[in-house]
Amino acid sequence: MPESKRKRRDHRELGQEMDLFSFHEIAPGAPFWHPKGMIIFRELEKKAREINDREGYDEISTPILVKKEVFEKSGHWEHYRDNMFWFKNPVDENEVLAIKPMNCPESTYVYNSEIRSYRDLPLRLAEIGRLHRNELSGTLGGLFRVRQITMDDAHVFVRPDQTSEEIFNTLKIISDFYEMLGFEPRYFLATRPKKALGDKKAWDMAENALKEALKKAKIKYEVAEGEGAFYGPKVEVHIKDSQGRDWQLGTAQLDLVMLPEKFDLAYIDENGARQKPMVIHRAIFGSFERFIGILLEHFDGALPFWLSPTQVAVLTINEKVSDYAKKVYKELKAKNIRVELDSRNETIAKKIRDAEVQRVPYLLVIGEKEIKENKVAVRERDKGDLGAKTLEEFLKMIK
Repeated sequence: MPESKRKRRDHRELGQEMDLFSFHEIAPGAPFWHPKGMIIFRELEKKAREINDREGYDEISTPILVKKEVFEKSGHWEHYRDNMFWFKNPVDENEVLAIKPMNCPESTYVYNSEIRSYRDLPLRLAEIGRLHRNELSGTLGGLFRVRQITMDDAHVFVRPDQTSEEIFNTLKIISDFYEMLGFEPRYFLATRPKKALGDKKAWDMAENALKEALKKAKIKYEVAEGEGAFYGPKVEVHIKDSQGRDWQLGTAQLDLVMLPEKFDLAYIDENGARQKPMVIHRAIFGSFERFIGILLEHFDGALPFWLSPTQVAVLTINEKVSDYAKKVYKELKAKNIRVELDSRNETIAKKIRDAEVQRVPYLLVIGEKEIKENKVAVRERDKGDLGAKTLEEFLKMIK
């Protein structure tokens, strides 16, 4: 496929062609994930959890449906209500329930479930949470703008003296993740807006903590003057995709007011006095939906090996080689490789074309010659024929 055409591929077209997801009128702004699409989704979940486990995060899960009082306390009910799905309880008209549009407020209930000591901090709580936001139907667009969102959220409760080090660790996690995928992120320090809550002294301290972390991580950044949230400054991570579009994905945001003040967060210091922690809101890639859409378009569907729904396809030239092909298939399956066997009564040229449409990284073509030599003929995505190899040689190659 010519490079000029690659850059114009829409993720919705790729999703249909690769049988990853679909959209239906019965659920505006919410994708129906097909089995192959769920593999990508689950691999991202797996990677997020692997990172969280390695970095000392504890996973939590909070309710999707809660009383409106939670969002009245956070301020979202006053300022964000039109973007929320909410309703009166048909059994109890005095009760108004809301479907959560973000995880932040509910994480505080886990924090406040017991008295915290200064020794307990930093407390890192991660949540892969399902959220809903009432986006206007005219603004919905494939996976890029949806009503049902899955976030790779985390909230880190820290003492002020721990802030800079924790932000540094967060930035390292984010930068390593994007480097793994070949992206070149740009970083922005979003500072105090005009309508900020909290005193200037606290803001200056928070912004300095972010600057120290960026400096320690040797990250070049630009200042986005006045672009911070009303409750704290943040580091935004932007990437450009293959089409030159700018996306703000990862974030490390210091919360001075919203969660600590409104939800009365506290820890007991070494002198036995109550102190307020700061909260770092952290996301590595933001919403799963949008990130998968970006990845599909950036790679034109040719995802990295670890994310590919089908990693290896075993293709038979004729029926005579079926038993050997099944043996190869089973051996790969036993190695936890996502493999498919194509033994249809079709030409090998058609089988190769169909596998290429699915962007399968490796094709193993099996004919009578391969059986005699106890090998497989290897084809790699975008590189073509790599010649005959034993299965052991192939496994070493992809490892």
